[in-house]
Amino acid sequence: MRIFRTPESRFTNLKDFPFHSHSIYVNDFQMHYLDEGPINGNPVLLLHGVPAWSYLYRHMIQIIAGAGTRVVVPDLIGFGKSDKPGSRRDHTYNSHIEWIKMFINLLNLKEIILFGHDWGCLIGLRIAAEQPDRFAGIIISNGMLPTGDQKLNFSFKIWKILARYSPFLPVDMVIDYGTKGKLGKEEKRAYRAPFPSSKYKAGIRALPDLVPVSPDDPESDANRKAWEALTKWEKPFLTVFSNDDPVTRGGDKYLQKRIPGAAGQDHTKLEARHFIQETRSAELADIIIKFKERAVSGLL
Repeated sequence: MRIFRTPESRFTNLKDFPFHSHSIYVNDFQMHYLDEGPINGNPVLLLHGVPAWSYLYRHMIQIIAGAGTRVVVPDLIGFGKSDKPGSRRDHTYNSHIEWIKMFINLLNLKEIILFGHDWGCLIGLRIAAEQPDRFAGIIISNGMLPTGDQKLNFSFKIWKILARYSPFLPVDMVIDYGTKGKLGKEEKRAYRAPFPSSKYKAGIRALPDLVPVSPDDPESDANRKAWEALTKWEKPFLTVFSNDDPVTRGGDKYLQKRIPGAAGQDHTKLEARHFIQETRSAELADIIIKFKERAVSGLL
């Protein structure tokens, strides 16, 4: 297996990214992560999606940690500063679940507040369903746990085609398109940083194809099994979606309807596109802080 590691020089002087880097090995891969705030506190776990990395959460990290809450943000394998398997075949849905599960177990994270976005939802919800005792509550933003029984949005079909076939996969342009407002030159450089060339982008190309899109998809049964646990989930469960994200539109209502812990929560829609963190970071951080305080104290 070919494994690529992005040169550290690519990450020099990134705008608004003053954090100390940490790394841990999950199987044969080095996974990079950020760990800010009180080291012994109940953690907020922020999981990103495609084609982002922990840079997406830079503003939220500073606010959450500044409020005295521990915040842990890994880069998925294939993204950010983490190692990048060189072939699309090296990426499977289950491998990404196992890598993050191992990460959580190695850091011995407990009483976690999960914030999942995009693929962070597909991974995080599976793990929470398998290891509910590690989690105190869940917040889902612009994401789902699909089983292939739901209708695919046309915008996602376009993204799948682009990721699979386009010889030019402009990460910064993808994120800029999914942001209400425009990224600056330095933000675009930061999003391009993990991917010096096409050989580093196998994860970006692989993951869209791994989303279950039909009932007989190889991962559909596993996600249905996870849903059996989630439909019994009584712990706090909150949705914070964008009002202008065609890919995940309606997912919040589906989650609210099926998960018992969603009852009575202050579900929110914010004016944003898919990458809600770029334009509504302060509101998201405040929501997470208040949710965590109430969830851990048992008030939710």
